Amino acid sequence: MENFWFYFKLGFDHVLDPTGLDHFYFLIALTLPFMFREWQKLIIWVSIFTVGHTLSLIASNFKWILVNEKWVEFLIPITIGITCLSVLFKQRNTVSKASWINSITLFFGIIHGFGFGKYFRMISIDDENAAISLLEFALGVEFAQLIIVLSMLLINFLVIRVFSFKIQKWELIVAALILSQAISMTVENWPL
Repeated sequence: MENFWFYFKLGFDHVLDPTGLDHFYFLIALTLPFMFREWQKLIIWVSIFTVGHTLSLIASNFKWILVNEKWVEFLIPITIGITCLSVLFKQRNTVSKASWINSITLFFGIIHGFGFGKYFRMISIDDENAAISLLEFALGVEFAQLIIVLSMLLINFLVIRVFSFKIQKWELIVAALILSQAISMTVENWPL
């Protein structure tokens, strides 16, 4: 059980680490156009992201697929930027009904997972139960992501319903702030 909590906490901390805000930014941007009534859709997308994240961690951990870390670190903020742009330039109904969101969320999860693959491989090198450890880690990731999404839904509710802030302005401000961070991270991680 001690091993479970170690990897669960590692996954949880990976998402909520203040020095690595990529998950946080992505999830805020993903959640931004939605309210509580659409929570099921968001939970599905977060779980799809976690599946992609876990698949790439498995592929990386067992050295089935090795990727250039510089390119992964470059692509991560691009996925965040694309998510922000989809909020800024699409109508709410188009984004909430888009069938491409499942695929793109899976793909973004895969990219984000490769970003953590090398580190996970180093800490689980002597672990005979690496596959189980990866699943424990994934549960921690999922739990932390759900906390972020539910917190953002609560913030959306407070800002829009309680404080009567216009939805479009709220989305514009938050998406623009996150996009500016994504651009900064992209420039910082330029691979060439």
